[in-house]
Amino acid sequence: MSAPHGINPNIPHSARVYDYWLGGKDNFEADRRVAEQTMAAVPGVRESARNNRAFLGRAVRHLAGLGVRQFLDLGTGIPSQGNTHEVAQAVAPESRVVYVDNDPIVMAHARALLTSTPEGRTAYIEADVREPQSILEHPDVLATLDFTQPIALVMVAILMHIPDEDDPERLVKTYAQALPSGSYLVLSHLTLDLVPPQVAADYLEATRPQAMHRTPRTGERISRYFDGFDLVEPGLVAVSKWRDEPLFPDEAAWMYAGVGHKR
Repeated sequence: MSAPHGINPNIPHSARVYDYWLGGKDNFEADRRVAEQTMAAVPGVRESARNNRAFLGRAVRHLAGLGVRQFLDLGTGIPSQGNTHEVAQAVAPESRVVYVDNDPIVMAHARALLTSTPEGRTAYIEADVREPQSILEHPDVLATLDFTQPIALVMVAILMHIPDEDDPERLVKTYAQALPSGSYLVLSHLTLDLVPPQVAADYLEATRPQAMHRTPRTGERISRYFDGFDLVEPGLVAVSKWRDEPLFPDEAAWMYAGVGHKR
């Protein structure tokens, strides 16, 4: 893989590390080195990443089966197998999806790969999740999504990259307030609740020097994101346990996941 203009291949990036864990090819040596170092220090982190991706697919498929036809996917990441529009449009070809990310390398891949069915529509915008009004008022968002009809807000493995000083709970609330009743929130988040204390300490030590910000949060903190939503069964659970058996063995569960229905 050659580096696009403006991308420094010597600096690891969380999206490309995640791509490596998913078995993708859109990563550099620096990303692979960090990914392997983290895997060596943190048991099960790759399996948890893959289970997280599988959760995205299960949640989108479930909501499409319930009749949801609109999805706003924040923090898209590098396209991989089972992207939101692919899953939704396999159930309902008329589904409409907007992807949002602020990474140039993600944007380049998304423009090339995230294409819609003729019946539906897929849009991609480069924007910062921490600036919700710039997204909610973006012309491409308004041209693709009808905010009078239910929308699934997809925030899978994105809030863990937003530090407390940026008030992630306020961000989720701002997005949620723009959604009509009957909409959904699809969310997963890094946690240390589900691993032994020593494993959690090893994780923090292994990830401390990396040039990637991740904030693990407790289940109690993560549950606050669902204020104004009723959690769909089975509730907020380890990502591998949401409505299916895990795709990969996940003895060390690093992610919580849940889907909420807006009242």
